[in-house]
Amino acid sequence: MIMTPRQLPLDLPHSPSNSRDDLVVSEANRLAVGAVDSWPAWPHPVVVAVGPEGSGKTHLAEVFTEHAQAVVLTPDAVDVVLAAGPFAATLDDVDSGRFSEAQLFAILNAARLGQGTVFATARQMPAAMPVRLPDLASRLRAATVVPIRAPDDELLIGVLAKLFADRQLLVEDRILTFLAARMERSLAEAVHLVDAVDREALSTKSGVNLSLVKRVLDRQPAAVMSKGERRAPLHD
Repeated sequence: MIMTPRQLPLDLPHSPSNSRDDLVVSEANRLAVGAVDSWPAWPHPVVVAVGPEGSGKTHLAEVFTEHAQAVVLTPDAVDVVLAAGPFAATLDDVDSGRFSEAQLFAILNAARLGQGTVFATARQMPAAMPVRLPDLASRLRAATVVPIRAPDDELLIGVLAKLFADRQLLVEDRILTFLAARMERSLAEAVHLVDAVDREALSTKSGVNLSLVKRVLDRQPAAVMSKGERRAPLHD
């Protein structure tokens, strides 16, 4: 049997751009993107983008940080930001437990009093967060909530196209559609799949075709789908 020669791909670092121009917009994230774009003309100084893991919340937080020239909040930075005067702040994963309730109240209350604006992300609705401080619960409930749904096909196809383009790979629309229908609905999975496809193309010295994509998908763990979803079969 004649074996296809394989070339060991170089493990070169690859960092896709996360600027506003690189943000793919679909119905899944349109409201959240609109909130970022409309800053600072917000009806409330605190906006919380709520969505599941892999929905693109962190990318959106990075876009807001660039757009508003915001400070990325860490537990050590809260007092510094409050002492510095008017602020725009990014608070990724507000429900992660990284911040104490006193710190969260301090920054949200300062925003409420007109001292700044906060763009936060979370996996759960603010009203459902298990907080003990009644005043913090009140500030969270008052925030403007913008939902981010799990990526739809339009968003996945757009993200896949961008990630392949970042690697200077031109991929047919039908292959992008094929991948989107069969992958886990997560932007992190899109990054992983594009990396795997790129490595396979390099190692086999071939273009990104349907046969190559099927081989890569065959090696992936079974996707964990949301309720009611089913991975499409691999046949074309």
